[in-house]
Amino acid sequence: MKQYLKNRNFRSGLLITGIMIVIILIGLLWTPYDPNAMDGSAKMQGPSFAHLFGTDNFGRDIFSRVVQGAGATFLIAAATVAIGLAVGLLIGGLTGYYGGWLDEVLMRVTDSILAFPSILLALVLIAILGKGKYNIIIALGLLFIPSFARIVRTEVAKQKNTDYVRNAKLMGAGGMRILFIHIMPNIVPVLLSSVAIGFNNAVLSEASMSYLGMGVQPPDPSLGRLLSEAQGYLFSAPWYALFTGLAIILLILGFGLLSEGMGGE
Repeated sequence: MKQYLKNRNFRSGLLITGIMIVIILIGLLWTPYDPNAMDGSAKMQGPSFAHLFGTDNFGRDIFSRVVQGAGATFLIAAATVAIGLAVGLLIGGLTGYYGGWLDEVLMRVTDSILAFPSILLALVLIAILGKGKYNIIIALGLLFIPSFARIVRTEVAKQKNTDYVRNAKLMGAGGMRILFIHIMPNIVPVLLSSVAIGFNNAVLSEASMSYLGMGVQPPDPSLGRLLSEAQGYLFSAPWYALFTGLAIILLILGFGLLSEGMGGE
């Protein structure tokens, strides 16, 4: 961690990400208004002390909806990356360490998945599973597995012929122990950077799917859903899309800078 803190990009990303996470955590417990509460007398009001980000076409407080929507997007992205990373670690670790027919079969499967546009595959999976935040987590999580699996496979293949692995074998350590106790901890720095990049991709994927109406369903907010709702008011109420887009940018920027900082060391 100390070596990362020397990097300006990492420090900037840590600050932005930390602020966003604090706001999201507070928003999960408390918001100034009920994000779904409608007020016919407060429709399309601009930013003010009463409504920091203004109100939407139903009189709902945009600040409350953006904060809670950012929380929904963050949790979906985090769950998506967690699924992809967990299964990718297992597949990539086994194929990278043992190789042979297992490597051939699993890598050909991942290559087949990567050959198709991710958004198209996500749409197909959502069409099969149905709309909703839990189904989008499953769909996107499955699509993230191949990229993590390939990264882990490459790093494990590099590590398995090193001296510390040979020493572990001489001392009688089994293959699974060597893989998960000795090799995996040594590829964590590479994985951290990949996780940060994966999180950015997950945020964009969730926003895209919810924008198309496939993710979080109304009246519950997510950043992609809010952008879709704001589309019709770009000129009459530009603050609606502006603050929603800003939240997406900050989430992506924070983790992007973290990735840059970790990759630069």
